[in-house]
Amino acid sequence: GLIICNIGDGKGKTTAAIGTAIRASGAGLSVHIIQFVKSKGSPTKHKSKGGEWPLSAEVEFLNNLIIPKGSGPITIEQVGLGFVGILGDNKTKVAHIDAAILGLESAREAIHSKRYDVIILDEIISAVELGLLTENDVVGLISRKNPALHLVLTGHNKFAKIFDNCDIVTNMQMIKHPYYQGILAQRGIDY
Repeated sequence: GLIICNIGDGKGKTTAAIGTAIRASGAGLSVHIIQFVKSKGSPTKHKSKGGEWPLSAEVEFLNNLIIPKGSGPITIEQVGLGFVGILGDNKTKVAHIDAAILGLESAREAIHSKRYDVIILDEIISAVELGLLTENDVVGLISRKNPALHLVLTGHNKFAKIFDNCDIVTNMQMIKHPYYQGILAQRGIDY
């Protein structure tokens, strides 16, 4: 199994990971996605509680494909509480840390379960960047995976210890982004 890391300040890290999930599922592999930092949100509200956005369209779509819920070829678990310290976040750092630690435990369980061929830990590297988890927490997960398991990690910053354990590292570099012109995320494109 490969350890794949999609990082950078550019758009497309989660999109690439979801593409990997769909490709793997199409090849008959079982996939579990755990999303750190991102909140469960509501699929209908533009913005819910502070720092939370609506449920991402890809999660909503994939959840609708999973029948009965939780037993499909792709399962999704969201463990985050939303953005940390930006876009109206009013939760304590401790609450965000607690959620990330619960997500870490869930990831350990998923890795040990041997139920999945591919596990995607979306935004786990961002959780390290934000001080919710440590680089050693992620390296510990990597070291516990069985040899056949494919593990996909996403996030923003570069962490040498994590990279040293990866087979593929792709840096998605931002050249231009509408957020910096005051344009917020677009449903169906960004979430």
